[in-house]
Amino acid sequence: MAELSALSEWYTEYGLSSRVTARRAQLELAREDDRVFSVENDLGLPAVPFDKEFPDRYLQAGIAEADQIGIAAGLAMRGKVPFVNTFAVFGTMRGCEQLRLDVCYNGAPVKLVGYYTGLSGGYAGPSHQCVEDIAVTTAMPGMTVLSPADAYETYLAVKAAAAHPGPVYVRASRGPTPAVHDAPAEFRIGEVVVLRDTGDEPSDVSILATGCQIVPMALAAADLLAANGVRARVVNVHTLKPLDRAAILAEARRSELLVTYEDHNRIGGLGSAVAGVVLAEHPAPVLGFGVPDQYCAQTAEYEEMLERYGLGPATVNAAVLRWLSAH
Repeated sequence: MAELSALSEWYTEYGLSSRVTARRAQLELAREDDRVFSVENDLGLPAVPFDKEFPDRYLQAGIAEADQIGIAAGLAMRGKVPFVNTFAVFGTMRGCEQLRLDVCYNGAPVKLVGYYTGLSGGYAGPSHQCVEDIAVTTAMPGMTVLSPADAYETYLAVKAAAAHPGPVYVRASRGPTPAVHDAPAEFRIGEVVVLRDTGDEPSDVSILATGCQIVPMALAAADLLAANGVRARVVNVHTLKPLDRAAILAEARRSELLVTYEDHNRIGGLGSAVAGVVLAEHPAPVLGFGVPDQYCAQTAEYEEMLERYGLGPATVNAAVLRWLSAH
């Protein structure tokens, strides 16, 4: 992990796990606002004692995600600010109908925080891995979809979700992931963050990345490209809906190639969204990196899973170099 400078004390206190920082943010919000509830499904987090501090606002639905979403929708319609905490795959799929009708159809300001996103479930396998949630949630009218880059940004995203007037899905990971931010930052829903620039020089490649673990890997891929003489910008797309269309089009105009990078099915995620934007308004080549359209037959630790399914920085570097040499 790089030197953390201005945020070193924050990381020392809060850690590098987006699962933990999402919970810490909710607990802090509950201390400030008695409308904030935590709606659980047999999870909880002993290190963040929401249930001990606010037992009347900590609701356990058990392993019944459809009920969990419905309970949260009812709370939201009565003026509360409920956070639903569950595995991403269960909240967006077992509770899909309730998320669609009870939450989005009614515009209920439920805040769903999904953990174990992408391949971060590791050895738990396809039943707990979640590579379809971006496709599902971005297709729901009225839903805002956030995919922060690290633990610090997840903390900011949860705070932003609480203040947002409508339904929000926040995509978190499982264990610790590398820090991206080294200084305090603002989180603005719908605005990308340029993490690496090429200055006044034109860029060869713009890497549009999203999510914990992937954004740090995009920075690593940019380092490999730079060693090969390729000027690469890295853009953190922490909001998948509403998408920052203006920023994407600006990247398409300034770079020879757009690269999308995500821990999600190649179909229906960031790559599909970016391709749709540029196809409609400024046709440009898009090289997408995501999880192959398959259920993962082999499981391993998270980092190894990403390498195994073609998402390692070296794989991205090699593919981009091949594309540039062929064009």
